[in-house]
Amino acid sequence: MADRIYNVLFLCTGNTARSILAESILTKDGAGRFAAFSAGSSPKGVVNPFALKVLAKAEYPTEGFRSKSWDEFAAPDAPVMDFVFTVCDNAAGEACPVWPGQPMTAHWGIEDPAAVEGTDIEKEAAFVTAMRFLKNRIAAFTALPITSIDKLALSKRLGEIGRLEGATSAGGLEGGR
Repeated sequence: MADRIYNVLFLCTGNTARSILAESILTKDGAGRFAAFSAGSSPKGVVNPFALKVLAKAEYPTEGFRSKSWDEFAAPDAPVMDFVFTVCDNAAGEACPVWPGQPMTAHWGIEDPAAVEGTDIEKEAAFVTAMRFLKNRIAAFTALPITSIDKLALSKRLGEIGRLEGATSAGGLEGGR
């Protein structure tokens, strides 16, 4: 019998950078155990080219990503999410839609690489840093024994992952909410 595939949604405000990076990383590193999605509360409608550039350089998927509203995932015909992670502090503080299936949630905030001003090299470096922090969180997440850990312990671990190196704050969504 095949193992269950878990649906994971990464949220940010604009859905142009951090949530896109996370979706791509989990798609590859989740080794078919997870279906990754991303969305934003106020999507900008375009994916940041630096996000795609650093993903391509690191040999992660870059095709098919689009900036979209989180409303798509709150609709009755949307995939039911098992986990919802906010990756920016703005999205964590907003009133999220009610997610069908009551997924486990946590805040994994990191600095916005798209907000960095300067040369293209400085901007790209910010995206590389954001990708590294997200990759570390996703590696910790995919290593969890999801099927054999109780919900309270899993919730605690999801919150701890959000406080790994590069965290912007300890606030926001907590696991299990």
